[in-house]
Amino acid sequence: MMILVAGPHRSGTGDDPAKLAANVAAMHEAALPLFRAGHVPVTGEDLALPLVALAGSTRVGDEAFDEIFHPIAERLLAYCDAVLRIGGPSAGADEMVAQAAAAGKIIFHSPAEVPPVQPFSAA
Repeated sequence: MMILVAGPHRSGTGDDPAKLAANVAAMHEAALPLFRAGHVPVTGEDLALPLVALAGSTRVGDEAFDEIFHPIAERLLAYCDAVLRIGGPSAGADEMVAQAAAAGKIIFHSPAEVPPVQPFSAA
């Protein structure tokens, strides 16, 4: 499965760069066991942040940031089979979960809930 890892990015950080980076690191830490279980984990942050910088963003929440950050996660979600919701309060992550649930996608709340990929065997 392609699994969107959704968690807090800005929530509770006061836009402090170290806290933002810690939140992204937490999503990466949750992604690693998914990969090791045979899945393709993705985060909106990994796609959005380089584009946000190229678009000329100078601070979190400016016009260039808002143009790209949440919209790319919403577009990415369309290609995902499931969402792994991690971390604490986050309106954005909760919105991703709500959209995924409305689309009939699987919602996980812990990497341990995600089943490993069964090896393919040709009969």
